[in-house]
Amino acid sequence: MMLTGIFDYHAHYDDPKFDGDRAQVLARVHEGGVEYIINAGADLETSRSSIRLAEEFPFVYAVVGVHPQDAQDAPEDYLARLEEMAAHPKVVGIGEIGLDYHYTREHIEAQHRVFEGQLQLAARLGLPVVIHDWDAHEDTMKLLRRHRPAGVMHCYSGSAEMAKELLRLGLYLGFTGSVTYKGARRALESAAAAPLDRILTETDAPYQTPEPFRGKRCDSGLLPYTIQTLADIKGVDPQEMARIAGENARRLFGI
Repeated sequence: MMLTGIFDYHAHYDDPKFDGDRAQVLARVHEGGVEYIINAGADLETSRSSIRLAEEFPFVYAVVGVHPQDAQDAPEDYLARLEEMAAHPKVVGIGEIGLDYHYTREHIEAQHRVFEGQLQLAARLGLPVVIHDWDAHEDTMKLLRRHRPAGVMHCYSGSAEMAKELLRLGLYLGFTGSVTYKGARRALESAAAAPLDRILTETDAPYQTPEPFRGKRCDSGLLPYTIQTLADIKGVDPQEMARIAGENARRLFGI
């Protein structure tokens, strides 16, 4: 399936899974219709790596931030370092940030402190945020209601009811290849409830590989499978879905 104007707003091409062929993969997906990619940081080092990728590839941009699983290891001056990185002309947001109770509930206080600090930083800098929420819906929503950031809920898989509240708060919903999975009922219901102008497309590469390639390494070249699923839900042509999602991402991130 050949589509053009694709915008993958969330990927991790600095991941070691791409160490053997990173440049070749990025060149291939760009030639294959992926117009823009945003590489997401998870800590200070991967945020710097994201910037380096953005400097090397004209179609790649970066967001910088500390992921909740790395919150307890954030140095005292992490906000100052992120602010310095955010001054780079190809940094377009703060992310991937949020709360994650799926793997551990041991460092909840650090997660809350780091998430809230980054929400405040993004507001001060006038940048959108990329939000990670895994099994922490209630606490995530409390902080989003308090701070009301501009941004997107990454890899959205919550309920349609929660999606409606996120939309009321002005946020976008990001959908990965997981919408193609058999158990994706909630994500599909949420996509159906979302207006076309609030949907973004992402891979989370090298993760969240869509069917029929689940289990293999994901890259942006597989995003048409996600776009096709979303297009079917919304009753539009896949190329139109790619165009609209791309426009939404450019609007949110100022590209």
